[in-house]
Amino acid sequence: MEIPAINLKAIVLVHWLLTVWGCMAWLPTSYAWVNFSVFAIGVWAIAQRDSIDAVLMFLVGMFVTIVTDIVHFGIFYPINDFAAESGKNVFRFSAGMAILSLLLKPASCFFVYQMYRERGGDYNVNFGFITVSRDREAYQSIDQQEEPPTPANPFNQAQDSKPSVRAY
Repeated sequence: MEIPAINLKAIVLVHWLLTVWGCMAWLPTSYAWVNFSVFAIGVWAIAQRDSIDAVLMFLVGMFVTIVTDIVHFGIFYPINDFAAESGKNVFRFSAGMAILSLLLKPASCFFVYQMYRERGGDYNVNFGFITVSRDREAYQSIDQQEEPPTPANPFNQAQDSKPSVRAY
């Protein structure tokens, strides 16, 4: 099954819009700062189409915002409802958009990771006993055909000459 191609511009635009809507009622400014900083890195990744670093930093930033969004929701979600009915509607909409953004971020991270791989990014993970890497040095290119190595001649004799008889 082939993974659908999602444009990086669409990912940044959707999360930017959901973050703007999520900041309307109840989230603190730190939520906006961390998310909009990551979107600035996303704009850099859009502008630099060949940059592996920009996409990697955007991917890491998206992972960080997943964690910080969970912390923000856990700390700042109000226990009591807003007093006015119009405040309740704005709060519900804002909370829904912020939660929707959080739910979409893992899928966005997956697509950004695929873009990272398409741009030539390579992953190397080493946890000591567990290693995951893509070592391509062991593979031989089919474009370059090397001549087979000649066997070593331990007696420094010519290839076509007959071996001499050894006297002991």
